[in-house]
Amino acid sequence: MSEVVKQAHQKELFGHPVGLYVLFFTEMWERFSYYGMRAILVLYLVAETTKDNPGLGWTNAEALQLYGWYTMLVYVASIPGGIIADRILGQKKSVVVGAILLVIGHTVLAIEQMWAFYTGLGFIISGVGMLKPNISTMVGGLYKKGDIRRDKGFTIFYIGINVGAFLSSLIVGYVGEVYGWHYGFGLAGICMFFGLVQFILGQKYLKGVGEYLGKSEKIEEKEALKRPLTRIEKDRVIVLVLSFLMVIVFFGAFEQAGGLMNIYAAEKTNRMLMGWEVPASWFQSLNAFFIITLGTLVAGFWAKRKLKGKEASSLFKMIMGLIIMGTGFLFMTAASAQFESSGSSAMYWLVLAYLLHTIGELSLSPVSLSFVTKLAPAKYASLMMGLYFATTGLGNKLAGLLGESASTFGEFTVFTGIAVFCIVFGLLVGLFFKKLKSLTHGAEDDEREMSDVEESGKVELEKQSI
Repeated sequence: MSEVVKQAHQKELFGHPVGLYVLFFTEMWERFSYYGMRAILVLYLVAETTKDNPGLGWTNAEALQLYGWYTMLVYVASIPGGIIADRILGQKKSVVVGAILLVIGHTVLAIEQMWAFYTGLGFIISGVGMLKPNISTMVGGLYKKGDIRRDKGFTIFYIGINVGAFLSSLIVGYVGEVYGWHYGFGLAGICMFFGLVQFILGQKYLKGVGEYLGKSEKIEEKEALKRPLTRIEKDRVIVLVLSFLMVIVFFGAFEQAGGLMNIYAAEKTNRMLMGWEVPASWFQSLNAFFIITLGTLVAGFWAKRKLKGKEASSLFKMIMGLIIMGTGFLFMTAASAQFESSGSSAMYWLVLAYLLHTIGELSLSPVSLSFVTKLAPAKYASLMMGLYFATTGLGNKLAGLLGESASTFGEFTVFTGIAVFCIVFGLLVGLFFKKLKSLTHGAEDDEREMSDVEESGKVELEKQSI
């Protein structure tokens, strides 16, 4: 049996390319900075100006309005970020540019001036737009077509995201609430710098991944930039766009975590634990904690289900993820009911809500990232990933609007409405599941671990069939 020769970026660690872990730690530090800032942003906006740790003294509605616009624009910026990568820089260089912009943005936020506040947010929006879609697309580039490890690789990558989110909610949240909001913003900038340095040092494990296709040495990749889309490619783009509707609904509900649920934890939850009051921002770490501890278990469940021949396609996982996450809001309904009857609600309602939100997220979000890399045409790879993140941004904006409505309708009505809508919407999409799956034209059929030799043979057969 001939030995399989691997390129530098194909060296493996724990059964996955080493490059995956370079991207893992880059994204970990990027998400540490982003989620750390997010954990204290709304709290900073609503904090009274006369407190020892003064904020801006905004109303809850005003703070949630800015939060909605900001989190929407952060992800909508992924569209121009994806276009720049596809047509000019390539994914790898775009990630470097994005990381630099993020370091600048978080550092500027540390300055206690309103001009610095808005300028910093602008740099962060631009930085996330350049980095987020392109680093995610690079993860897909590490795996060959038909490699079943791709979904697991994205789950590992997703765990990296949430290691950063978990630590940042605790560390940046604590520093911001106890020592000063701007110290928290500054700490986020320092950690983003670590991510930039780590990415640059790991370039030897990313050779051939994330390069601009126009400069590729492979003829088929250069030709992909010029030829029109085939019928199969068009169908796959259609099913991707339709699947993004689920993403909008999912994140419209899920992103209550940083807004309405964050404020609910601070104002209406009994946070006393053995004589000590748990900081409100710490509840933001629950989602990340559950992802870290449950991520491989959920991915393993779906992988085993697929190997047994049962339905485990990306579309099916996304539908189930939406329904499970929606069910989690029923615990927030219970929390609201308890508050209305007794004037306080227990912490365990939040814990249970975040648990189901996380299981739903693990079934939808990393799967969606992988799904985009499986179906997107090569010349629009980063653009389609940018569109995916833009839909999460629209979901964030929807989350802000829903959060604002609580001041009019009350938390009980909002939480219950979210739960019912997500469950019903998921069931409705399920009615069209078979038709949507047919539009993928077998993109996920016969997935398995593949060697370089097997892949080259498979590509040659595909060329002959054409």
